[in-house]
Amino acid sequence: MSKKNRSHDIHKIEEKVMGFNLPLPTIVEGQDISGKPFREQTVLSYISHYGSSFWLTAPVSLDQELKLIINLPQKLAPDKNLNLIIRGKTVFIEASKGKNQQQRVSLKFQSKYIIEAEE
Repeated sequence: MSKKNRSHDIHKIEEKVMGFNLPLPTIVEGQDISGKPFREQTVLSYISHYGSSFWLTAPVSLDQELKLIINLPQKLAPDKNLNLIIRGKTVFIEASKGKNQQQRVSLKFQSKYIIEAEE
């Protein structure tokens, strides 16, 4: 499937699915396009039960697996810091139009996730 078709598909999904524009602090882990491991802090732009979008400086490719560690709001468990840990594959990458080197990455989630408390 071409990059153009994938971007069209993810936007169709986003139109049909009610998602949230939640600016949650997130850590993205994976390998960049050269195979070098990275761990980058970012903020979610969008999330639904299908996937999410966020800005990333590390260069990644389509169909690449990434791990997200999303810091959940304190209101969910006032006495603990909870993280949602979920993996997915990149389905859309949009280059920044500005001078910064970030790209907008859209990820389609895999079905398994973990919620864990920070120690």
